[in-house]
Amino acid sequence: MLYKIGLFFTGILINLQFFTSIPIKAQFSLDQNQLKYVLRTFPVLGLLQGSIYAAFLYILQSFTPFTDLMMALFLWLLLIILSGGIHLDGWIDTSDAYFSYKDPEQRLEIMKDPRAGAFGVLSVIVLLFTRFIVLYELIQAADSTIFLLIILIPFLGKMLLGIFLQILPPARTDGMASFFQRGKSSSLFGVYAVYLVLIGSFIAWFQIASLFAYLLFIAVTFIAGLLIARSIRKNFNGITGDTLGASSEGMELLLWLTLLLLHSFAMV
Repeated sequence: MLYKIGLFFTGILINLQFFTSIPIKAQFSLDQNQLKYVLRTFPVLGLLQGSIYAAFLYILQSFTPFTDLMMALFLWLLLIILSGGIHLDGWIDTSDAYFSYKDPEQRLEIMKDPRAGAFGVLSVIVLLFTRFIVLYELIQAADSTIFLLIILIPFLGKMLLGIFLQILPPARTDGMASFFQRGKSSSLFGVYAVYLVLIGSFIAWFQIASLFAYLLFIAVTFIAGLLIARSIRKNFNGITGDTLGASSEGMELLLWLTLLLLHSFAMV
């Protein structure tokens, strides 16, 4: 039991090391057994990120004199800085490849090019600008419900990464996605189901009114995830590190927009 607990917490540290800018200098063993726990703790990484976002916004609102616009800017920057831009890089490369309208093999070659093309630049501008506007609108109405749902956005976004690594084939045999897929296991969906039930139970206990929004978030993630997975298969023949990063960024933006729509219709 202690051994598995150690693997669980090491998995969290590895995710923080790989997917955030938090400086973790330790060296970890990345054997198959440890990689299973890396995939199992993707949603925990999302919960940590979401908690940082919510806490940061709460501090800004409660203890600083900044305007809503400035708070939106600081939170917007935090989202970029905390991730280290790793998923944004995937968004740019995937956009360049996708909008080239080439065949899958040529798209994969385009993603290898370290230079950013016009489509990649335009797509990341649209992504970041849209996210800034959504953050600004939400900050003007932030309350306990908004804070709670903000935490759930990266939680579900990171869960999608684990699901894609479990179900989609790798486009390359030597890429990051192929490497992490060594951690696939038959119990992954069971672990993710436990996370969903535990979070849902906490929401029902803490704020029953938010349960509908949580279920809607799950539905949006499921439906959009199916469409994204289908597009990845069709246009890239499988996943790469770039398409995983793009999927995470796209899904989280969609959930931010969902949260804004819920607020606009006075449902949260």
